[in-house]
Amino acid sequence: MSEAILNFIQETGFYRIATGDWKVLIMMVISFVLLYLAIVKKFEPLLLVPIAFGMLITNLPGAEMYHELLFAGGHVHWDWFGGAEITKEALEALQAQGVSAEVANMAYAGTSITTGLIDVLYLGVKLGIYPCLIFMGVGAMTDFGPLIANPKSLLLGAAAQLGIFMTFVGCRLSGLYSTAEASSIGIIGGADGPTAIFVTSKLAPQLLGPIAVAAYSYMALVPVIQPPIMRALTTKAEREIVMRPLRQVSHTEKVIFPIMVTVFVALLVPSAGPLIACLMLGNLFKECGVVERLTKTASNELMNIVTIFLGISVGATATATTFLSPRTLVIMCMGVVAFGFGTAGGVVLAKFMNLFLKEKINPLIGSAGVSAVPMAARVSQVEGQKANPSNFLLMHAMGPNVAGVIGSAIAAGVLMALYG
Repeated sequence: MSEAILNFIQETGFYRIATGDWKVLIMMVISFVLLYLAIVKKFEPLLLVPIAFGMLITNLPGAEMYHELLFAGGHVHWDWFGGAEITKEALEALQAQGVSAEVANMAYAGTSITTGLIDVLYLGVKLGIYPCLIFMGVGAMTDFGPLIANPKSLLLGAAAQLGIFMTFVGCRLSGLYSTAEASSIGIIGGADGPTAIFVTSKLAPQLLGPIAVAAYSYMALVPVIQPPIMRALTTKAEREIVMRPLRQVSHTEKVIFPIMVTVFVALLVPSAGPLIACLMLGNLFKECGVVERLTKTASNELMNIVTIFLGISVGATATATTFLSPRTLVIMCMGVVAFGFGTAGGVVLAKFMNLFLKEKINPLIGSAGVSAVPMAARVSQVEGQKANPSNFLLMHAMGPNVAGVIGSAIAAGVLMALYG
C-alpha cells in the first residue's frame, strides 16, 4: 500500500517541481501575467487568453499534452504519432541537426509517445491551416474601399514593412540567429499575428512560442508604442493637415479588387499565395453580396473556432525549455525595434510624398501601414484629432492599414521564397 502511495506521489506535478523542474514555475507566472493583461487590461484578449492558457497547460509537469519531440527538427514525425518506438539513433540524428538535448532526450530511447491533445491541435499550425483560415475571416471583415479610393496609400503600407527588413538585418548581424530565424523574427514588424505564425511555423518552429507572444503582445501595445514615434517625426502643422473625404468606391470595383490582387500576388510571390488567397476569398464573400451565410460563417463562427485552436496551440509551444533563454529576451527586444521602424517607415514616406503632391497627405496615416487592423488606424485618428479636433483621419488611415495586411503577406512570401 505504501509503495502505491509513493508511486502516486512521484507521478504528481508537485513532486516533479520539487525535484528540479522549477523552470516551469517561471513559465506559469508569465502565463498569469499574460492572463492579467488580457482579462484586466484588455490587451488583445481574444488571442492573449487562449495563448496564455496554452502556455499554462503545456508547462504543467506530467500533463503530457504537448510533446516538442514530435515536431523536432522542423518536421512532423508521423511515425511517432502512430506510437512507433523512438530509437536511440533517431534521437542522435536530431541532436546532430541542432535540436536541444532537452527536447531530444535520450530517456525517450526505446519508448513511445502517447499523443496529447495539443499535439493534434498543433498540426493546424504546423501545416499552415489556422493562419490561412484566420486570414479568410479577416478578409470577410475588411473593407478595401479606402485603399481602392486612394491607391497612393498602398505605398504607405509598403513603406511600413521597413520594420520587417530592418529587424531581419539586425538579427543576422547579431550572429545569434540563422537566416531562417531572423526572417521569422523580422515578420513581427508586420504587426500581423497570423502571418508571423505562418512564417515561423515554416522557417523556425522552435521559436514559435516567443515570436507569437511578442507579436500579439506588441500588437496590443500599438497605442502605446506608436504615438511617441509619430509625434517625434512630424511637426504640429503636419499633424493638422486636413484631408478631403475619399471618393465613393463602386460595387464592381470592390468585387474585382480581391480577384485581381489574388492573381497578381500569387504570380509575383507564389509563397504568399495561401495567405493572400484566403484573405481575398473572405473579402470576395463580403463584397459579392450573394453568399451572406458564408460571409457570416467566415467572420464569426469559423474565425472564433480557429482563434481558440490557434491560440492554445501557439501558447503550448512556449515551454520552459525553449522560452527561458537569452535568445528569447532578444526576440522581445527586437519586437519593439520592428514596430518602431515600421511606424517610422510609413510616416517618413508620407512626408517625402508631400514634397511632390499638390494635395498634401497627413503623415500620421503613414503609421497605420503596420497591419494591426483597425487599431493602428484608430491611433492615427486619435493623434490627428489631438492636433486638430476637426480632423477625421480614420478612413484615410484604413487605406494604409489594409495595405499593410497585403504588404506583410507579400514580405512573408519573399522571405519564405528566399530562405525557406
